[in-house]
Amino acid sequence: MSASKQRFVEDLKPGDEAADIFVLSAARLSRSKNGPYWLLEFKDATGSITGKIWSPQSGNYTDLAPGAMVWVKGRVGSWRDKPDLSVDELRVLDEAEQQALDMALFMPASQRNPDDMLRELTGLARSTLTHAPWRKLIFALLTDPEIAPALRIAPAAKSLHHAYAGGLLEHTLSVARLCLRIADHYPQLDRQALFAGAVCHDLGKLRELSSGPAVDYTTPGRLIGHIGLFTDMLCGFVRQAGLEEALAQHLEHMILSHHGSYEFGAPRLPATAEALALHYADMLDAKLKQVEDALTGIEEDGWSDYNAALERFLYRAPASPSPTPEGVSATPASPSPAPAGVSAALGTLPYASATESPVARISNTPSAQRGRGGKNGRPEEQGLSLFSFKR
Repeated sequence: MSASKQRFVEDLKPGDEAADIFVLSAARLSRSKNGPYWLLEFKDATGSITGKIWSPQSGNYTDLAPGAMVWVKGRVGSWRDKPDLSVDELRVLDEAEQQALDMALFMPASQRNPDDMLRELTGLARSTLTHAPWRKLIFALLTDPEIAPALRIAPAAKSLHHAYAGGLLEHTLSVARLCLRIADHYPQLDRQALFAGAVCHDLGKLRELSSGPAVDYTTPGRLIGHIGLFTDMLCGFVRQAGLEEALAQHLEHMILSHHGSYEFGAPRLPATAEALALHYADMLDAKLKQVEDALTGIEEDGWSDYNAALERFLYRAPASPSPTPEGVSATPASPSPAPAGVSAALGTLPYASATESPVARISNTPSAQRGRGGKNGRPEEQGLSLFSFKR
């Protein structure tokens, strides 16, 4: 077995032989008329593929745990019109073998640098929050020695949107910027409260979802969910910031209602203009990310496969021509200036700077360069002290 990875999920096609290392992201023992079999999912930085170990060979494996790094040998077939791996051999790597691996090859990651995103978010907080308790609260959260490192690598979801390392930070920043644009258009909104709600709305996912190669729900995540986990955690930070009770209640309401309806897990329906604005900004960013992912690799005038989450096929419409108007220079226009105060707050950081894709730095393997990956340092094991604040 080679210690380096050669084959990536995105390259596996029906008829291929596979013999490489993957993350075992799901494992369930099931039964068919021919006996018990393992239903598996394997992942790397470029995607995921289902797999099966059929009976009687399945009896050789008594315990397969999600999150394990495994060497797999088998043949790629097709199941429900998608590649599926029929496993001939599987071995769980020992600790020394795992330590020798570049984990960036196995963990999808945001294409934006997490430090840049966190710096941009704190810059927006500095320019937006003029009320001292608001500023103290948000900076306490974003600079907390346990929250900040975890936020750099946390996913925003297990699978639906921004489901990769740094995805939660990317989604939070995007929703915060959307909320500021909405507040520009509707000046009657409480801009500071709305921004604070955007920063806070999904921070409970730091405890709801595990980080690492195989993202899954934690026990508190399954029992309570990110909304309840964060509102409990928030109390101590609110007390330390000295935020007025009415503002604190409004913030908590925005968090409780940001899913928008009882059907989608909101304990409360949005009852303020700011809560409605946050809900729609959050939903817009999540839905458009799902569309973006579904249309990846689809050419103009082409259709995606059926998207179960969005319950539809998706179409990449041809782009509108953009001819240069007569008398106008063909030189690209300078980027729009940042909102007032943002440039000063961020220093030399561009308002929407794009950074080199982390995957381009992790490997010279063409497959890895096409995937989503990043060399994000994982923080030390955090425990749950961060979330121990009680009402």
